[in-house]
Amino acid sequence: MNKIKLELLSPAKNLETGIAAIDCGADAVYIGAPSFGAREAAGNSIEDIEKLVSYAHKFWAKVFITVNTIIFDDELEEVRQLITSLYDIGADAVIFQDMAILEMELPPIPLYASTQTHNYELERIKLLDELGIKRIILARELTIEEIKNIKKEVSAELEFFIHGALCVSLSGQCYMSHELSGRSANRGECAQNCRLPYSLVDANNNVLVANKHLLSLRDLNLSSYLNDLVDAGITSFKIEGRLKDVSYVKNITAFYRQQLDDIIKNNPQYEKASSGYSVIPFEPDPEKTFNRGFTSYFVNDRGDDVSSHDSPKSKGKYLGKVTSVAKDGFLIGTTDKIVNGDGICFYDETETLLGMSVNKVEGQKIFTKELLGIKTGTKIYRNFDFAFDKELGKECRRKINVEIIFKELADGFSISAVDEDGVAVTKEFSAAKEPASNSAQALETLKKQLFKSGSTIFNVAGVKIETISAFFFPVKVINEWRREILDLLEQERIESYQRETFEKKLSTAKVGNLDYKANVVNQLSQQFYHKLGAESIEPGFELQKDFSNKTVMTCKYCIKDELGLCPFDTDKKVAEPLHLVNGSTKYRLVFNCKDCLMEIIRA
Repeated sequence: MNKIKLELLSPAKNLETGIAAIDCGADAVYIGAPSFGAREAAGNSIEDIEKLVSYAHKFWAKVFITVNTIIFDDELEEVRQLITSLYDIGADAVIFQDMAILEMELPPIPLYASTQTHNYELERIKLLDELGIKRIILARELTIEEIKNIKKEVSAELEFFIHGALCVSLSGQCYMSHELSGRSANRGECAQNCRLPYSLVDANNNVLVANKHLLSLRDLNLSSYLNDLVDAGITSFKIEGRLKDVSYVKNITAFYRQQLDDIIKNNPQYEKASSGYSVIPFEPDPEKTFNRGFTSYFVNDRGDDVSSHDSPKSKGKYLGKVTSVAKDGFLIGTTDKIVNGDGICFYDETETLLGMSVNKVEGQKIFTKELLGIKTGTKIYRNFDFAFDKELGKECRRKINVEIIFKELADGFSISAVDEDGVAVTKEFSAAKEPASNSAQALETLKKQLFKSGSTIFNVAGVKIETISAFFFPVKVINEWRREILDLLEQERIESYQRETFEKKLSTAKVGNLDYKANVVNQLSQQFYHKLGAESIEPGFELQKDFSNKTVMTCKYCIKDELGLCPFDTDKKVAEPLHLVNGSTKYRLVFNCKDCLMEIIRA
């Protein structure tokens, strides 16, 4: 029976970060194309992507490229040529949003449906599956039970976010940034207006909540739900963060590598989606790198708080409370070691997050440049761990186990190398058969030198010597033989790597008329939907002129629920409609309690 491959998918801001992610155990990485990626600030050159692909394929790891913005008519040919170039350099898949891509004449590169393709409702997901889409990246708002139901209905691979920042809006249906600034999230230019402070005002103009980050969510952490997600049918586990630095990616990748390895170790029906193992020189800990506090979001239905109302910034790991304050510093009750250079923070009386650097530590006493009003009882967090950051600077190494067999031939010798995937190479060498004066020492030297692997991607896990008698070989010669055979094996691994292909299928599904939330901004996308029966297609938001009374966000997150005002849970009443206000900007909130959704409408 074929085992099910479980894939750890990590983000890559650039070539350096992508290589680091693979070294730390990622089975695949996703990286932005030079343009048309949903993170405009994370574009990469074709040359760098090609280098990353070459490195990844040594470990049979994959590289996926994001081309997941909406596309205007005058850009269609540029996108077609870009995807062709990505195929030519060996990329494993393109992550897309715009349905125009399905109408293009493209090489057979697999297409993965981004969360921006609205993979929230079953019918939409089934349509993509019928079209032959290799993988569907599910919306982050789905529950375990909803994922199980989806898996029963589709044959496509299912990918799910397990860690990182959360968009408060359903993916692909956020227009707030474009409406306010002309910077479209669906064009990779999100201004993150959701992280701004807003006041919640009722119909009588009473301020219910003043100047809080009411749309800012905590960061996702589903490390406690990995087994549940595997059982539900998820095979690709995705870490968010194409704008995150290399230290963050190393830490979070290494952490989830350990988690998935434990699942694979205890469940023989599963295996890693790539080769080798990673040597990690630090103990990974998600709390020690950037986070806004963690939430499981809706994976277990509405199980915990999901928002970060007080601040959109990273507060890091909780250390303890202040036990006393002096003029030059303060004491903290904690079992954690604090060192010079640490960054610490706390919430003041106005619930504003304030931060400072640690200048000196004596026992439990912390000295800083200024105290910023710290009082006894204040909770202290560490948002920069100096010692841990130094540990993260150490190099992770990825290795593939290999066995070397040394044989005597009639007119020389041969060396074979067989790796953990069964990839094998053999090379014959001509050499004089000079008997060794000390047989035991000669065999020991031969074996010792063949066991070395140095800076290669291999770890020699076993050596077999198959000779009739012991011979003398200079150490320099043995080393040359070993280097040659390992170089050949690495090349053979790259050449034996097999890419998947894609062939679009016809769908019998039908769609009705579409509004601007379908994000149709070009003729090919219109053509796609017309073929499926759509007669009326409203132009996408980015082509609209008048935004008044338009829904700029659709959210499963609900402010009333977060504030304990859900009508299903309390008899408390508020005068509606409620509004979010930031300066002169005002939004009306509409609560669709039947479908448990909240809409944010430009007032």
